[in-house]
Parts: sequence; C-alpha cells; structure tokens
Amino acid sequence: MAVDQWMLEQVVAGGRPMLRWYRWSEPTVSLGHFQASLPPEVAERFQGLAVVRRLSGGGAILHHHELTYAVALPAGHPWADEPRQLYDRVHAAIVDVLQHHELPVTPRGEAQPGLGGEFLCFSRGDSFDLVWQGHKVLGSAQRRRKGAVLQHGSLLLTRSPHAPEFPGLTDLAHPPPNLAHLAHDLETTLAKLFAANATDPEPLQPEERSAVQALLADSTGAAEAANDGG
Repeated sequence: MAVDQWMLEQVVAGGRPMLRWYRWSEPTVSLGHFQASLPPEVAERFQGLAVVRRLSGGGAILHHHELTYAVALPAGHPWADEPRQLYDRVHAAIVDVLQHHELPVTPRGEAQPGLGGEFLCFSRGDSFDLVWQGHKVLGSAQRRRKGAVLQHGSLLLTRSPHAPEFPGLTDLAHPPPNLAHLAHDLETTLAKLFAANATDPEPLQPEERSAVQALLADSTGAAEAANDGG
C-alpha cells in the first residue's frame, strides 16, 4: 500500500490520474489511518500475520484472497471535488462488470449506523458498500490531501480461513466465476472509466521504487509501534 501512498503524492504534485489493481502475496491486516492499534482479542486472532497501516481511514481489513484497486486523482479533477461522486463512479463500474459475469452485486444504498463502531471494515455497513446475499463483498475508503484524492478498495474473491465470516464471490456464486476473466474485465473497465488520463504506476523507475520503499518503512514502523502500544 506504500505504492498507493506514492500515487497520492504524485497527483498532489500535479501528476495525471493513476489507477492500479493488485493482489496480496500473504494474508495481511491493514489498520485504518485513525486506528491506534489492534485490540487484544483481534491481535490474538490474527497473531503471526503481517500488519500494515494504510493511508485511508475506516476499519481494519484482513487482505487475503481479494482484488485491491487504487485510484488517485489530482485537485481539479471533476470527480475529486466531492467524496461521494468518486465512490459512486467507481462502484457503479465494478457493479456493471460483476453483473455481466452473472454476479448480482448491488450497492447497499442505506447505511447501517449500528455497525459503524465495528473494528473490522467488512463488519461495518456503509451505504456505498457493494453487497450480495446480505454480505459485503467490496468496501472502499479515501484519503484527501490538498484537493487531491486517493481511493482504494477491496473486492473479496474467496473467504479467508483467518476471517471465514466474510464470504467472497466464489463462495456465494454457483458456479463460481472465472477469476482470471473477471480480473481482466475489471481492470479494462476502470481503465476506460479514466480514459487516456489513467496511468499504471508499475513498473516503477528505480528512484520511484526507492521513494516507495521509504514510505513502506515508515508505514511498517508506525504499525509496529501501534501494536506495541506506542
């Protein structure tokens, strides 16, 4: 997620919109920007898993069998002015792809305030979540800086053994979707959404990768300090 932070810094400096999709090589817990630490019961549950702190707010996420997207828009972009607009645009495009693959995912539409205090993001009930059969399958969060905005989100593909209460698309669909085709269509559709202005930040140049590594070190240090009670 340090690359996501780097993307935001690029658009703050006046760069073009950036779009990125990625997967996770190991199960990892990301703390929301305003979460001080893992509560003891959560830390015990996820003991031994990697922990990072992400730039955006919201609840903690167990990243495992999922597709993660990130989009960064500079100040002045028509979709950067109002937070809800970018959620709606991106989520609507994702819904179209999922429904094309016979996965009838829809926006939640109405927030569930009683779930707002849950520590884990996928236990919360925001109005812009994407849901299916009552289960949240995609959630997104934003970070805004000097008029620019970073939005990233997690699409659950398959439930993780570390969080089996959160089913993914392959658990809910019968038969399960072809994930390679689904990933390709999602990437293509969001690239078209941002047209020629979208930029895939990978592969990074050596100096860019050095900047990302520095951000990664800062993020990892902050998460370790938080888990130690610092």
